[in-house]
Amino acid sequence: MHAIAAFAGLPIESHEALVDVELPMPDHGPLDLLIRVEAVSVNPVDVKVRVSRSTPESPRVLGYDGAGVVEAVGAEVSGFAPGDHVWWAGNIALAGSNAEYQAVDHRIVAPMPSTWSFADAAALPLTALTALEAFRDHLRLDSRSEGTLLMVGGAGGVGSAAIQLAKATTGLRVLATAGREASAEWATAMGADAIVDHRTLAESVRAAAPDGVDHIFSSFTPGNIATYAAVGKPFSQVVAIDGGFEDVAPLKAKSMSLHLEYMFARTLHGAADVGRQGEYLTEVAHLAERGLIRTTANELLQGFTAANLREAHRRVESSSMIGKVVVHR
Repeated sequence: MHAIAAFAGLPIESHEALVDVELPMPDHGPLDLLIRVEAVSVNPVDVKVRVSRSTPESPRVLGYDGAGVVEAVGAEVSGFAPGDHVWWAGNIALAGSNAEYQAVDHRIVAPMPSTWSFADAAALPLTALTALEAFRDHLRLDSRSEGTLLMVGGAGGVGSAAIQLAKATTGLRVLATAGREASAEWATAMGADAIVDHRTLAESVRAAAPDGVDHIFSSFTPGNIATYAAVGKPFSQVVAIDGGFEDVAPLKAKSMSLHLEYMFARTLHGAADVGRQGEYLTEVAHLAERGLIRTTANELLQGFTAANLREAHRRVESSSMIGKVVVHR
């Protein structure tokens, strides 16, 4: 099969950073679906894994978002059949979706929204799972939850999904950070109730929420811990999806809690409840079919080639992406 692989941690300007290759068809186990991949999107994790490569002779197929068609099902699979249109995020320890075919544990796969195209669907699995794990497994939010959520990174891939899911599944008021007019317009279109300027974060949040915020969803944590302590209410919560941040001691005076969200934790460590990811994606598909959330695909590249994947990585690395970039077969 055709695939696009990373061999070494080369800069994206290099034509060797991602290359077209021919690889054997993946074996699918008794719990797996063999899926023909129709569209993928690129996330910051793709860039992080690519640049960390240190063994040039060993091809690594990236891709942690996908939408496609089930080709075959494992002997112990239930609920899926060949021909089904599905979406998934995958397992970071295994070969990803930047290939013609991928074998994926059926428990982390779900039927994609019936009203969406493959390109629309490929934009959302990783970010939607990240958002719902943050809300449900860390912050313990549900439809009865009230208060104010600060979304730091409102126009990014995760922020775009999180804003929508917060509005669709909770009673929270959502503040979203932005630094450009285009970013502010996008976050507002996603459902944010108010926009705050990330360049003057503390002052902007205090103006929008004088009593402070109850929850902070952080895509850009380094350098912001003290600000979060300043704008959070006593016993408020921070959930961070990045790392490398400084001492969290400023949070203690308000008894604030810090949660670390990593979407691959369940699959990477074989969690007993790994099937929750499939359940979450099923829920998101139903919300999409009801018109309660929209795709976050904002840029589309036609043609499943290494050149297009390199361009998608370049756009993600620029840190100026609004929404998601999708590559469609």
